[in-house]
Amino acid sequence: MKDTVNKFIQDESGQGITEYGAILAFVAILVAVVFSITQGALSAAISKAFSAVVSQLNALSSAAGSAS
Repeated sequence: MKDTVNKFIQDESGQGITEYGAILAFVAILVAVVFSITQGALSAAISKAFSAVVSQLNALSSAAGSAS
């Protein structure tokens, strides 16, 4: 019985997943804090950036289509 308890205490096989879970929770809390501090301004900036990328890709696609 004592050997079984010692093996259980010394076993670290689930340690990695626990650490990744803690890091993920920390990042989630950090993102929530940043979004609450910026009060939506960050969301608008991200949306604007993605819209600019999409418009550039559409322009490149149109240029490639007309060059063929």
